[in-house]
Amino acid sequence: QVQLVESGGGLVQAGGSLRLSCSASGRIFSINAMGWYRQAPGKQRELVAVVASGGSTNYADSVKGRFTISRDNAKNTVYLQMNSLKPEDTAVYYCNADRVAVVARGIFDYWGQGTQVTVSS
Repeated sequence: QVQLVESGGGLVQAGGSLRLSCSASGRIFSINAMGWYRQAPGKQRELVAVVASGGSTNYADSVKGRFTISRDNAKNTVYLQMNSLKPEDTAVYYCNADRVAVVARGIFDYWGQGTQVTVSS
């Protein structure tokens, strides 16, 4: 079994910063991409940022220039540095591990449990 454990959410004032972390554990052979999604109340879950195993990244237009995603392949961990936070960034942030090759089992996608980020104005 593979688990994703997130940390780093919380309450911050507008203009502040937070850093999210997500670590994948289990019998993992490889992970294709790792990313962060968010879901605000009454809205659909949306992509925030994703990083491929080779390091290429993709960001939502709304966070470009403010958020930075990075990854430590040796630790199966992905980070999201969020700067210049805005009230509209308030959401539950979910970690995703795409196409995880699990030893002797196959390839699966996994989600974290979510961490709340609240930005006050």
